Amino acid sequence: MRRLTAATAAGYGLSLCHGCGLLTHTGQRQHAYCPRCGANVHPRKPHSIARTWAFILAAAIMYIPANVLPIMITDSVFGAQADTIMSGVAYLWHHGSWHLALIVFIASVAVPMLKLTALIVLAVSVQYRWAWDPLQRTKLYRLVELVGKWSMLDIYVVALMVALVQLKALATISAGPGAVAFGAVVVLTMFAALSFDPRLIWDSVENKNG
Repeated sequence: MRRLTAATAAGYGLSLCHGCGLLTHTGQRQHAYCPRCGANVHPRKPHSIARTWAFILAAAIMYIPANVLPIMITDSVFGAQADTIMSGVAYLWHHGSWHLALIVFIASVAVPMLKLTALIVLAVSVQYRWAWDPLQRTKLYRLVELVGKWSMLDIYVVALMVALVQLKALATISAGPGAVAFGAVVVLTMFAALSFDPRLIWDSVENKNG
């Protein structure tokens, strides 16, 4: 028996303009212009899955040097020292700052990895039209967007340390190549989340039930 589904704007040929918010009638066309502001209007983000996968793969590649290369380089009278994310976490842990070490580890290692995993799950579920609970997947996408703003926490910690140490003229601290790679991971995962269209989650379910 065919399941009854809620009426959707796409079902009536309506699309929302991302420029001014006007609800525009596009019919079955995949591309139209907003009659109020002239912006491009699409029922769904063009090439959403392909773009999401491109950003995911780029972020996954940059995740390796972000954790292997030095994120902070310290020059002092005692010599130069280069620290990666994990060596910095270990240093903080061994010197009693376990709470700060835990924050840096979660923000710099765990969160980017979990964010990449969540984006992969979402992209695969839409591409292969999984029947898994669409509401839970939508909540997962919202969570990915929510944690994105906290992904640069360790960069803020490094910047604070640079300001404090150089203020006291004890040493010179500069960002290493790992910081650049980590920043690229954050930006690329943000682009991946922006490229993904969560409406595709519901489209695949409605097509199966239709």
